[in-house]
Amino acid sequence: MIENIVTLGLPIGEDLAIRKNRIKGKGSDNGKRICIVTGTHGDELEGQFVTWKLNKIFQNNLEKLHGTVDIYPANNPLGISTIYRGIPGYDLDMNRMFPGSEDSSGYDYMVKKIFEDIKGADLCIDIHASNIFLREIPQIRINEISVNELLPFAKTMNMDFVWIHAAATVLQSTLAYSLNEASTPTLVVEMGVGMRITQDYGNQLIDGILATMKKMKMWDGEEAPTKPPIISTDGHVGFINANESGIFLPYIKHGSRVRRKELIGVIVDPLNGDIKEELPSPLSGFVFTLREYPVVYNGSLIARVLGGLSDV
Repeated sequence: MIENIVTLGLPIGEDLAIRKNRIKGKGSDNGKRICIVTGTHGDELEGQFVTWKLNKIFQNNLEKLHGTVDIYPANNPLGISTIYRGIPGYDLDMNRMFPGSEDSSGYDYMVKKIFEDIKGADLCIDIHASNIFLREIPQIRINEISVNELLPFAKTMNMDFVWIHAAATVLQSTLAYSLNEASTPTLVVEMGVGMRITQDYGNQLIDGILATMKKMKMWDGEEAPTKPPIISTDGHVGFINANESGIFLPYIKHGSRVRRKELIGVIVDPLNGDIKEELPSPLSGFVFTLREYPVVYNGSLIARVLGGLSDV
């Protein structure tokens, strides 16, 4: 059932409506609720495929669904329709506004209504993609404050790895942080690249969501084989940044294994044919983030390497 969470008036007599699809199973209702959330950043489209396919799966198999699934495909519909990361016209990052405010009549109020609607779920999965500059392998990011509660869920999500962030790097105004503070377990999924849809990644996540729901006794349908993730901390991640401006040309593939000092790629100057900088890996591991957009400047992130793997 399609439900309006909140509606805001727009210029010229139009309305902005944030909507969700609530799907209730016909099986024995165990009272549990899971929320699938995406579209908070308008340039992150990977979650659109996931929510579309989950809608089809659940609606065609209601007898196998126990409890309630709330699907939020577009928290920022104006951003999605204009391929704009934030809220168009206001330069606001929606994922820096939670939990919002009841006292506002504008976007703070809209954010508050979204937060209140999700709050209280047994699990929330907040799906993000990278930006147009970087490609990410399927991963879950959680902060060390909530690791004891979230890690058991993360292990069943069929992602390639779980990145546990130090508490100091956590942004307290994000949806995930606000919900976790409100005792609503929330996982942040990061995968793919901005403005694109990687269906293989989406299918991998869908298999993980169904496996997790089966463990929660919310799903009796077919379950694809899943794999356990590599679990990492900030201490096992190496960062590679550009020191020169130019065109980045990778020497390795995204998701590949590298050894310490092996070249990730080079930065070249198309004007004179020079190689301006060689970019070696700071450690042995595998490349979970790789530059997608080739134009780089001093300080541009090129890659992240996950280290501490025994078979590298």
